[in-house]
Amino acid sequence: MDLSCWTPPLRPPRAAMDGRWCRLVPLEAGHRDGLFAAFAEDPDGAMSRYLPVGPFADAEGYGRWLDVACRADDPLHFAVTLADGRPGGTLSLMRQQPEAGSVEIGWVTFAPRLQRTVAATEALYLPMRWAFEAGYRRVEWKCDAANAASRRAAQRLGFSFEGVHRQARIVKGRNRDTAWFSVIDGEWPALSAVFETWLTPGNFGRDGAQKTRLSELTSPLLAARDPAAG
Repeated sequence: MDLSCWTPPLRPPRAAMDGRWCRLVPLEAGHRDGLFAAFAEDPDGAMSRYLPVGPFADAEGYGRWLDVACRADDPLHFAVTLADGRPGGTLSLMRQQPEAGSVEIGWVTFAPRLQRTVAATEALYLPMRWAFEAGYRRVEWKCDAANAASRRAAQRLGFSFEGVHRQARIVKGRNRDTAWFSVIDGEWPALSAVFETWLTPGNFGRDGAQKTRLSELTSPLLAARDPAAG
């Protein structure tokens, strides 16, 4: 592949991303109380089991972490705001490598009010869309290999599994093997069309139930990329 004329994209800007079901806004100190209240819906701390930090005992402790996080450029953290204005969680664009055209979606921390909703899916679609429209060649998803839910989510979203890096990190005193997933630019037009189809209001009944599952639309794409995996 000749990339002699390729131009590296810009780093992600500190700017909002608007969707139909949710909005991503750059994380700031003023999000502390709303996010901490949302995360309190998860009293067992399941959201942060595989993250390097959390759960936080109080808003002050969360605020100390947030004060550092909201000033960082990489990871660049965003708060996910629901259509009713309530905060639902956070995510980031991280491991930014414009020179290679690669960026990762990480630090996904969704409160129960956001989990398993159409807004949750759109919140992950928006940074993917931004990255490829900005000229990135590769969007990554990584997680603890033991995190079965995250691995399922990655493939539901159309990320291809690339393998496991063994003993990649130590997190909270435990070994972490890291599972790697990616979508590349040549795959994005078909995957973007799938997302746009799935996210239309007509795909959901009055009770909010989806008529067509996203996995029903992404599975054929994954199988076409790697027939042996299917």
